[in-house]
Amino acid sequence: MPRQLGELEDAVMTRVWQWNRPVTVREVLEDLQQERSIAYTTVMTVLDNLHQKGWVRREVEGRAYRYMAVSTRAAYSAALMNEAWSHSDNPAAALVAFFGMMSAEQRDALRDAMRIVRPDLQATGDRPADDTEPDGER
Repeated sequence: MPRQLGELEDAVMTRVWQWNRPVTVREVLEDLQQERSIAYTTVMTVLDNLHQKGWVRREVEGRAYRYMAVSTRAAYSAALMNEAWSHSDNPAAALVAFFGMMSAEQRDALRDAMRIVRPDLQATGDRPADDTEPDGER
């Protein structure tokens, strides 16, 4: 499981994920400079570090590299959530607490996601349609 990205790593990866295409250090630099003062070599170092950590792959184009994300932001977020949950001494309680923090929109998104992962869930989203109790009753 990858560790959480640092602030600058996240800012760089956000652009790589949003643009969803190979990017150069110069492109990321120019976009970041709209928000902060930052040097070309700093962005180059961050992208090299992200490459070394396996977040991006790169291909040579002329005298520069083009960087591409290895996975999606959604996969990164899911891995972070899974890592946090797996370190709990009481995963069920951690999930209950997490669900309790969710907004109505987030709970709706969770229900939608569960229907995608488990299309056999009933409209209420609470149990598989073919799931029966041990005594044969629902």
